[in-house]
Amino acid sequence: MLEIRQKREVAPRIFEMIVHAPRIAAKAMPGHFVIAMPDEVGERIPLTIADFDREAGTVTLVLMTVGVSSTKLSRLNEGDSLYALIGPLGIPSEVENFGTVILVAGGVGTAPVYPIAKMLHEMGNKVIVIQGARTKELLFWVDKMAAVCDEHIVCTDDGTYGRKAMVTEPLKEILETRKDEVGCIWTIGPAIMMKFCAKTTEPFGVKTVASLNTIMIDGTGMCGGCRCTIGGKTRFVCCEGPEFDAHEIEWDSVMKRQQQFKCQEKCSMDRYVEEWKTAENS
Repeated sequence: MLEIRQKREVAPRIFEMIVHAPRIAAKAMPGHFVIAMPDEVGERIPLTIADFDREAGTVTLVLMTVGVSSTKLSRLNEGDSLYALIGPLGIPSEVENFGTVILVAGGVGTAPVYPIAKMLHEMGNKVIVIQGARTKELLFWVDKMAAVCDEHIVCTDDGTYGRKAMVTEPLKEILETRKDEVGCIWTIGPAIMMKFCAKTTEPFGVKTVASLNTIMIDGTGMCGGCRCTIGGKTRFVCCEGPEFDAHEIEWDSVMKRQQQFKCQEKCSMDRYVEEWKTAENS
């Protein structure tokens, strides 16, 4: 149980893992997430379910190494098992027939966008995906994403692949010419990107959904670590989200909370690297 069946590095520091977790796969839906632990002393890492196969009993997870626990997780190999995997958690995406939908994926946000786009496409929606990254080498699942949408626009900040633009540029252009066709927009990626996507869509009055990836411990609303101010109220991302109305999220507060433990995370990572080097040299 929880065996890693496949693992590959899809971009620098970004890893895809297919994990055997039949009970989670049986209930998984787009928008759901899990909490993973690489070992018994590792922190609990929230990861959106990027794909699932009920017949094979597997879920696909995509993570970027940013701290000790994600680095530990990335160092597991095919055949190894996770210490724990809890899920599916959260409220699944509200997927229905909207007509035309736009999904904006930034960086690692490509992974959670994929199952939403796939299901929307299967339901008969016209799916437009805007996929962005800082540079070509950080893009992944480009062909996979293209297979589940009707229009696929790829942007890189430096122009090394696709269009040289921020994702908000084609988003605004589509809304200026086809606003009345668009029933819903999703934006998933870095908080700063989602903030500006929300600012871009708000004047057009189109429903816009953002998926938040906040600090979490238990994933069931007990710790309060994931709390955010949304629509003037305190909301718990783990059990009331992770998706919310992007126009109601207090983005500056979200970004500030994400930086809350950066100093501690750096100290922890530095210590882990030193211990790792010592162990390798002994």
